[in-house]
Amino acid sequence: MSYNNYDTSYTSYGTGGGAGGGGFIPGDGSQTSPSGRRDFSQDSLRPVTIKQILDAQQPTDEIFKIDGTPIAQLTFVGQIRNISSQTTNITYKLDDGTGSIEVKLWVDSDDLKQPDSSKPKLVENAYCRVWGKPRCFNNKKHVGAHIIRPVEDFNEVSYHLLEATVVHLYFTRGPPGGAAGAAGVAGTAMNGAQGQEQTTASSYASAMGGENLSAYSAMARKVYNHMRVAPQTNEGLHQQEIAASLRAEIVDVARAGDELLTGGLIYTTVDDQTWAVLEAD
Repeated sequence: MSYNNYDTSYTSYGTGGGAGGGGFIPGDGSQTSPSGRRDFSQDSLRPVTIKQILDAQQPTDEIFKIDGTPIAQLTFVGQIRNISSQTTNITYKLDDGTGSIEVKLWVDSDDLKQPDSSKPKLVENAYCRVWGKPRCFNNKKHVGAHIIRPVEDFNEVSYHLLEATVVHLYFTRGPPGGAAGAAGVAGTAMNGAQGQEQTTASSYASAMGGENLSAYSAMARKVYNHMRVAPQTNEGLHQQEIAASLRAEIVDVARAGDELLTGGLIYTTVDDQTWAVLEAD
């Protein structure tokens, strides 16, 4: 898919290159295997949400992992909440509905004094796309940006969230149709090829709005089924509304929501406590 001459289609997640030549950024160091050959898979460009960046594991100072997979280059879309210009960098505070994070773009001091009028201007409350690397300083994660550009087609915001969801499901459940990934979701062991096929079908039916939710807790199943049939706006339902309708404790509903969010069946909308079902086409 292309937005304003920026190609955002991905050919191979977690294995090969990135997006339309944007998967690798020249000059950035990449991991070297014991044989002396560069491991380009760790330079792949991955679409993420801000929450995934904030929750990323950091086994070493230089390595970040999301869904157990090392990540070097990332891209995400967010709304600019604040812009702070300093001598050597511009710091943007971005929010995408899943969390907020600082993005630092290092610039030449001359560029700050005489901005290039031909470059798109970034303003507060506008949406933008970031390409960069995850960083951590004083135990606080931020993103070191290579490129930041404004979003002109707002379909890009929805497209990015769906793309990040697809990649997350790939790494946590395996490729669509893969028996191993589906079996992990179902949480049960079945013998024989027929059992594996049934597991694959049922688990992916669950992810795409089917009725099989056997891998989830009873409360998560109740919350999910209620959200699918309850009248609601495009913003979805607040967890307090769900708790009142189900006559359940809000703490239990919140826990069930976290379970469904992790599984990719629902997503947050206006805030972290308001959810909507991720519908399949």
